[in-house]
Amino acid sequence: MPPFRSYEHLLRLAGLFVAGVVVFLVLRALLVPADYGTFGRYRAGAIDQIEARPIAYAGQRACVDCHTDVAETRKSNAHARISCESCHGPNAKHADDPSVAASKPDPRAVCAVCHTPDPARDRVIKTVNFKEHADPGPCTTCHSPHAPKL
Repeated sequence: MPPFRSYEHLLRLAGLFVAGVVVFLVLRALLVPADYGTFGRYRAGAIDQIEARPIAYAGQRACVDCHTDVAETRKSNAHARISCESCHGPNAKHADDPSVAASKPDPRAVCAVCHTPDPARDRVIKTVNFKEHADPGPCTTCHSPHAPKL
């Protein structure tokens, strides 16, 4: 049996470490896009990709410009600070061309997003047990969505 050399185990450990670093660098070169890191922890190409996407949301002002009656109704109630598109969804196409119908959400599903009981939710928001509350029909049967009092 050859004599034990005290540094052989260190050479093996250093070899494993170097092999690990090489594998890491090869995988990083293969998986990380070339433009990553140009703007900090972002991909420079992502800006162009996002810019190329069509605009989906019109914004609150576009809704209020045409629907002044609804804006007036909403002004002094619990839903005053909620954007129209939070419930109605993206409506940029409708804002650009009013002949395109605006999306009408399913009231029970949309209302449940905010009004289902949740201990983490702010207590100012009124919650309802939707299985026990009224009938399984839409909330808008009894409540006006733009001025939600009975």
